[in-house]
Amino acid sequence: MIAACGLYCGACRKYLAGKCPGCHENDKALWCKIRKCVRQQGFRTCAGCCKDVTVCKTYSNLIGKVFAFLFNSDRPACIHYIKEHGEEAFAEEMTKRKCQTMRRK
Repeated sequence: MIAACGLYCGACRKYLAGKCPGCHENDKALWCKIRKCVRQQGFRTCAGCCKDVTVCKTYSNLIGKVFAFLFNSDRPACIHYIKEHGEEAFAEEMTKRKCQTMRRK
C-alpha cells in the first residue's frame, strides 16, 4: 500500500476506486524512475536505501518537485517517517490522517 516514493496508496482516489493496483503492481508505471531504482536495489521503498532522498537525483526530480508543489506534499518526510517508524506505522498514520502524503510545513 506504500509507493516506492513514500506516497500512501491506501488513501489514493484511483486506488480506492479500483482504477489503479498501487505502485508495486502497476505495470503501466514504467515511466517512474523512482520505482525502477527501488526495484533494481531490491527495496520496497526509498526508505531501504542509505542515501538521503533530499540529495538523491532520482528521487528529487522535476516531476516530484511539481507534484510536491501542486499537492503541498512532503514526500521526503514520508520516507524519513518510514525509516524511523517502519512501513506499518506509516500506513497506520496515513490511514488515521486520511491522506496520501505528509504535508509541507
